[in-house]
Amino acid sequence: MMKQLVLSLALIVAGLSAAVAQDSPVGVWKTIDDETGEAKSHVEIYKAGDGTYEGKIVKLLLSPQDKKCAECPGDRKNKRLVGMVILDGLKQYDDYWKKGAILDPESGSEYKCSVWFENGNKDELKLRGYHWTGLYRTQTWYRVN
Repeated sequence: MMKQLVLSLALIVAGLSAAVAQDSPVGVWKTIDDETGEAKSHVEIYKAGDGTYEGKIVKLLLSPQDKKCAECPGDRKNKRLVGMVILDGLKQYDDYWKKGAILDPESGSEYKCSVWFENGNKDELKLRGYHWTGLYRTQTWYRVN
């Protein structure tokens, strides 16, 4: 009887954890270039130890997996893209996340960013990067199941 109770509680907790993950950006996302429309990579977004959200490249779709970031600044320069954290500092506000930063490995530029789900669709993540000039770009990322 105790074994069944423990198993039932474990299943409930697992189900709740999956539901919570669907209401957050946590998961693996296929990135789509907003200029070319091409799928470029898979980025895993996870909750960091400080409660913010981070994202790292886990797979490249158009380039060799050992491609390095020639344009990246500082300690990221010439490091492998796979495994690189390119999204960090996102904080939750109501039903969206903001005050983060994202690195564009193509240019080596870093932008402020925010992410959200539009129209309740938890399988499409909108990501908007802001340039200091006031210009911004928005991409749609798709959940990888």
